[in-house]
Amino acid sequence: MTVTTDVLIAGAGPVGLTLANFLGKYGVRAIVVEQLPSLIDYPRGVGLDDESFRTIQSLGLAEEVLPFTVPQHVMRLVNGHGDVILTNDPKGEPYGWTRKHGFLQPEVDNALYEGLARYQGVEVRFAHTLTDIAEDADSVTATVEHTLEDGSTETFEIVAKYLVGCEGGKSPTRKWMGVNFEGKSPSTRWVVVDVNNDPLGTPNVYLGADPARPYVSIGLPHAVRRWEFMLFDDEPSEKVEDDAFVAELLKDHVPDSTKLDVIRRRVFTHHGRIASSFRKGRVLIAGDAAHLMPVWMGQGWNSGVRDATNLGWKLASVLKGHSDDRLLDTYTTERTDHAKAMIDLSMTFGSIIKPTDRKIAFLRDTAASAMNVLPQVKEYFTDMKFKPIPRYSSGVVVDQKTLAPGRADAKVGGGRFIPFRNTVEKNSPVGLQIIQPRVNTATATNVRLDDVMGDWWTIAAWGNDPTRLLDPEDVKLFRRLGGTFVTFISETQRPWAEQEFGYSSTVVGDTTNALKTWFDVRSVGAVILRPDHFVAAACLAQDLPKAFHATLEAAHATLATVSSATPTAPVETTPSTTARA
Repeated sequence: MTVTTDVLIAGAGPVGLTLANFLGKYGVRAIVVEQLPSLIDYPRGVGLDDESFRTIQSLGLAEEVLPFTVPQHVMRLVNGHGDVILTNDPKGEPYGWTRKHGFLQPEVDNALYEGLARYQGVEVRFAHTLTDIAEDADSVTATVEHTLEDGSTETFEIVAKYLVGCEGGKSPTRKWMGVNFEGKSPSTRWVVVDVNNDPLGTPNVYLGADPARPYVSIGLPHAVRRWEFMLFDDEPSEKVEDDAFVAELLKDHVPDSTKLDVIRRRVFTHHGRIASSFRKGRVLIAGDAAHLMPVWMGQGWNSGVRDATNLGWKLASVLKGHSDDRLLDTYTTERTDHAKAMIDLSMTFGSIIKPTDRKIAFLRDTAASAMNVLPQVKEYFTDMKFKPIPRYSSGVVVDQKTLAPGRADAKVGGGRFIPFRNTVEKNSPVGLQIIQPRVNTATATNVRLDDVMGDWWTIAAWGNDPTRLLDPEDVKLFRRLGGTFVTFISETQRPWAEQEFGYSSTVVGDTTNALKTWFDVRSVGAVILRPDHFVAAACLAQDLPKAFHATLEAAHATLATVSSATPTAPVETTPSTTARA
């Protein structure tokens, strides 16, 4: 038996399910194969950031996920005496959501899984194991083994245009690709203990940099408490199955450590590794299959979701004939640097927490106390300014000063135009996500920006109708691509703009002046936004035609195909009746 599809995804974890939702939304057929008989029902990740929540919003699943989260999850690093070394409590919602959330991964993963029922062309097949991969010029053929309820197996083939391995750190897909998996795997082991009916009942997170035994204590939604403890070299991993040993670990944390409703206990080792490439021909990898990082910054789950967000629209563009295959090379180009930066940060943070030498711990605590005296240093950690922000300097970007495609200088100062020399913000917005404030339109009040712009390409201008800045043929071309034209304007001018521009552009009222400020300090009048809300190009209004064509080049657009295509904006199909066996 042979089954055909557009994209085969190996692994029904959060990354595979997120990618499948994007493909379904964009009208691309996909099959997800998972070797387990069902979704994993115990928590692994515990932190969900604002970038990931923006992705969940894009998938139309925010309301389904919110009940399983704790917003504004504060993290405190404390020493062995209980003194706070640093607090991590970032404020503001630049991307439309609280910067940090605690969450229950099984329930959020299940929301992603249930979301696939909206798309007729997407299905998940449990108890299906990828056993072999063969590739030719036009497709990938995967040999899949299906384990039946009676334990017997049947083997068949799935032929797809592309295969994406999302099977985790031991990914068979990555091994088949033959790429290096570079980095470190420290020998330190940790035991995770998850407990129902939280015996502490306190919110938030404590990282215990205690030389006696480093630990983590996390309050999670639905009365779940997680502890993590470092194991010493002379403590075998099997010891964690001993109730008395676990009770001893917890005796100083709870009134009675012998009376706990334990969900699970597991031993894990931290890894800091990244693949040398996320693509080989028609085979790609994402999530832990592409990079592994320690848990300290809670970025493993989020980094995988970033991969899926970056890759989903690119696969759709190629498969719909809007871009040629070279677009997929930008996936590795854009995601590698940020994934490396998150790995490095997580490894560094671990080195701060783990010392068991009391002299080293004393020096760390003394240095931290001295730094906390300085307001700027304290703010740097409290507002999480140390967290790397994804910025794409090459890929589907256009340089702001030269309008050259494929690369973008982070700095704007200087250049041929006075507005650029006068700009307040010297860093270009190109390659960064645009902000997401609350806005008004003719049909919606106080809504998040993405909900009125949609999830495909957008050309937006401040105070102008972008269709009047482009040649008529370019306007037609962009609409054939399924793109949206948007006018950002002060809320006070929205009624006028709706009469003047409303027939050709979606008019968005800036009720908080956040968008006005964003355009003002960057000295730009128009932006071209990618489907993942990153800025592909930013320019003065009169330069929009040049920026548009440079963006098409950076996205490897196949203009002949696009010119004859019908509009292909993101679509949501009726609920699927496809069996998820």
